[in-house]
Parts: sequence; structure tokens; C-alpha cells
Amino acid sequence: MDKLSKKALKEQYKNRVLVGGVYRIQCNANDAFWVRAAIDLQGSKNRFQFSLSMDSSPEPCMAEAWNQFGKSSFSYEILEELQKKELQTEGEFAEDINILLEIWTDKLSEGGL
Repeated sequence: MDKLSKKALKEQYKNRVLVGGVYRIQCNANDAFWVRAAIDLQGSKNRFQFSLSMDSSPEPCMAEAWNQFGKSSFSYEILEELQKKELQTEGEFAEDINILLEIWTDKLSEGGL
């Protein structure tokens, strides 16, 4: 890869539209779920898909259910998306995502969804 195309790829990466948010990984066999936040939802979904393809638990806290019920019992669901604003720093964006996670954690602990 030449220098020009590397530079163009770097610039393209830096200028991409960043979509973060809150997602849930659920074990449908026992109704257990884990709510997480990510500043890059597509990346988190890709990691989940990779875990499925490798038949390995996405996180250690899910390993027991993963081993007991298998990968086909798990699903990935985006609960809410948030697009990074043009003038927003990554830190500010991460803070907004964490607030969104708190809202969803409260909502789900009260029996919603």
C-alpha cells in the first residue's frame, strides 16, 4: 500500500460517522441478559458475531450460560443508538453514551422491555 492511499484511509477513518449506543446480549434459554454501551455499535456487533463464529463467550461473565446453553441461545439487540455530533469530542460522546447506559439500566431493572 502506498503512502497516499494509507493517508487517505487514515483520513477516511477519522472522518467516519460514529454511531454509539446501548445494546443487550441475551441468553434466550434462561432470560438472562447483559446491557452494555459502546461508542462504536458496529464494532461491538462485529465482536459478538466473531464470538459466535469462534463459539467462545463474548465476556467471562457470560461463560457459564454460554457453556450450558450454547451459542445459538444468544442474541444481540441494539436498544438505542446515538450519533456523535460534529463538534463533540470523543470524551463528551463517551459521557453521553454512559448516561444513556444508566437510563437503560434503570429502565430494565424496573421491568421494562
